[in-house]
Amino acid sequence: MSDRRGMERVGDLMPETARRLGLEDELRMARAVGTWSAIVGERLSAAAGSCRLVRVDGSLLIVEVDDPAVGQELRLRSHELARAFSAAPGGAPVTGLRVTVRRV
Repeated sequence: MSDRRGMERVGDLMPETARRLGLEDELRMARAVGTWSAIVGERLSAAAGSCRLVRVDGSLLIVEVDDPAVGQELRLRSHELARAFSAAPGGAPVTGLRVTVRRV
């Protein structure tokens, strides 16, 4: 008699595995970073390599930019980006962005 289970997708196993290992926050952040990158790539492709999600702080996305001009563009479109992030799989309910310029 075989004790074979049906195949499962790795993505479906990740949340439970992360919970067991105490890595839920890290997995949630990794998904948020991927979601942010995809949204910026779709909506502001010129900014895609110049900004990164640092963390989600309550209802705000904390984003770091390499160039003040990119930061200004993100600020101008912050409501649109926050709505897209809130609605996306892997996102979270947020209301806005806090943008900081990376110091070199």
